[in-house]
Amino acid sequence: MAPVDVALDADRLAALPRVTAVGSAHGKTLSCEGVSLAALLRASGAMPAEPLRGAQLARVVVISARDGYRAAYSLAELDASLGAREVVLTNRCNGAALDADDGPWRLIAPGESRPARWVRQVESIRVIDAP
Repeated sequence: MAPVDVALDADRLAALPRVTAVGSAHGKTLSCEGVSLAALLRASGAMPAEPLRGAQLARVVVISARDGYRAAYSLAELDASLGAREVVLTNRCNGAALDADDGPWRLIAPGESRPARWVRQVESIRVIDAP
C-alpha cells in the first residue's frame, strides 16, 4: 500500500469529536483535550472504518517532531477491535493552549507505563507499511 501523509489541517481536526485524556509525564499530571489519533487516521483515509485485516495489520503510524524525535504505533494497536490503545493528538493541556516548547500539537498515550512515545512539537504523521 502507498504511504499516507496525514494533514494536520485545523478544519479537519475541528470537525472531529474532542476527547479528554489524563496522564502523567516526568512527574507532572496532564489533562489534555484533543482528537483521537485513530479518528484522525480514519478521517484522513489512512485507516479503514472496519476492523483491520490482511496487509493492513503491517501498517505503522510514524509521528515526527520538529526537534527530530520520532515515535511509531502500529495500526493494529490503535484499532478498536484489536489493541484499542488510547492515543490523543492534543493542542490543549491543563486548560491552556500548548506553548511553543510543546506545541502546536502533542501526542499523548495515557495508558502507557512511561511517556517515551508521547511526542511534543508534532510536525507530521505518516502511515507506511512495516519493512
